[in-house]
Amino acid sequence: MPAVNTVLIVGGGTAGCSLAVLLARAGVRVEIAEIKTDWTVHGSGITLQGNALRVLRELDVLPQVLESGCAFDVLGLRSASGELLTKLPDFRTGGPDLPATVGMNRPRLAEILSEAARAAGAEVRLGVTVRTLEQDDSGVDVVFTDGTAARYDLVVAADGIRSHMRSLLGFDVEPRPTGMSIWRVHTRRPVGLDHTDLCYDGPCYIAGYCPTSDDTIYAYLVEGSRDHADLSREEQLDLVLRLAASYHGFWDEIRAGMNDPAAINHTAFESLLVPAPWNRGRVVLVGDAAHACPPTLAQGAAMCLEDAWVLAELLLFADRVDQGLWDRFTARRFDRVRTVVDGSLQLTRWMLDRSADADVPGLMARVAGLVTEPA
Repeated sequence: MPAVNTVLIVGGGTAGCSLAVLLARAGVRVEIAEIKTDWTVHGSGITLQGNALRVLRELDVLPQVLESGCAFDVLGLRSASGELLTKLPDFRTGGPDLPATVGMNRPRLAEILSEAARAAGAEVRLGVTVRTLEQDDSGVDVVFTDGTAARYDLVVAADGIRSHMRSLLGFDVEPRPTGMSIWRVHTRRPVGLDHTDLCYDGPCYIAGYCPTSDDTIYAYLVEGSRDHADLSREEQLDLVLRLAASYHGFWDEIRAGMNDPAAINHTAFESLLVPAPWNRGRVVLVGDAAHACPPTLAQGAAMCLEDAWVLAELLLFADRVDQGLWDRFTARRFDRVRTVVDGSLQLTRWMLDRSADADVPGLMARVAGLVTEPA
């Protein structure tokens, strides 16, 4: 029997929905409390590497992901003029039977996972989160923000980088800025663009794009941290067009398609790593509530998915929730996640410093070798 019969998951994002699927289909009664009243994810695109695809296959949603997205196995490096400098085989971190990478629209991935959670039998409560909790050796008593209350064998905090649950549990850790930010633009896909290309020349630290479906891409421009809150949507679009004007090749067509201010978003790069262990008794942090990193290694979603997979496996094959279970969870997750966070931050520092001796290929190969081994 599983170690738990009833589980509350706070947060209906990537980690929360994935864990809900795995537990609910094994017969655990799962509730998801999602503070949003509209369970819609906004944003442009997401890059899923092989180790993320490995978990999505275990969730039985990989066919939908592959149908919705765009798979590719190479990475291009280009100059600002658009010249292709080299094309590198990408790491197949999910194994030889999976693509190296899939790009897809972020809202579509969220839709697939939320539908899978409900189909597995998870009960979803929108517009609520946890107000207070008290626990003892056998369970957790929760009072919700709508005044209702219930008791659970386990509570999982999967409520994101600005986790309310993290604060409730007394973790004194907050996300930290890295000195960089990113503009992302969702737009149409030029003919012939079939994989990610990166450019490290020009006014931006990185100018890149990733195909996300048969006819869409997301393009991105990484700059230093700046506060653009005072700019209107139209002014933001003008700024992005000015940054993109230095890049050519596919960028000429991408820039010509940038005409919708609503398709642009700006996000600061932040990092977070909660010291181990991530639990306080029968309440545990997973996903972005426990760790987050800049997208320089494209491993953020993969780490969230792996958290869900490992925690579900431990809960379903243990007969009780005890310190031994949390020690095993820490042993399988913390050092692996720390390596990814540290590697992502190292890449960020190298770019900020314009380091001439940065061993980017070596760092990427070391991280790829680590995550190729199942979590």
